[in-house]
Amino acid sequence: MEFAVIKTGGKQYKVAKGDSIKIEKLSNTAKIGDKIAFEEVLLVDNGKDTTIGTPFIKGAKVEATIEEIGKLPTVTVIHYKQKSRYFKKNGHRQPFFKVKINSIK
Repeated sequence: MEFAVIKTGGKQYKVAKGDSIKIEKLSNTAKIGDKIAFEEVLLVDNGKDTTIGTPFIKGAKVEATIEEIGKLPTVTVIHYKQKSRYFKKNGHRQPFFKVKINSIK
């Protein structure tokens, strides 16, 4: 089974062809069905040999298609200081892209 390790959004993901992963939002202009390419490939394993980058593999590319654009569930953020009547409550919904991996080159 061929797989690769890619870097995007400050995180690393182990991906194989056909996988669907949720990644950080890439741009405001991207739409569902757009094709994207990840150039920052750290490792590729095709079952026989393993290629490790220093830090990235030159010429390696992972291509994917955007399946879904959405937001994760709300995370409540509370700031509180006792005895001073200071209380703030905010919510945050992190945006994400769900992408399907098409090929590893």
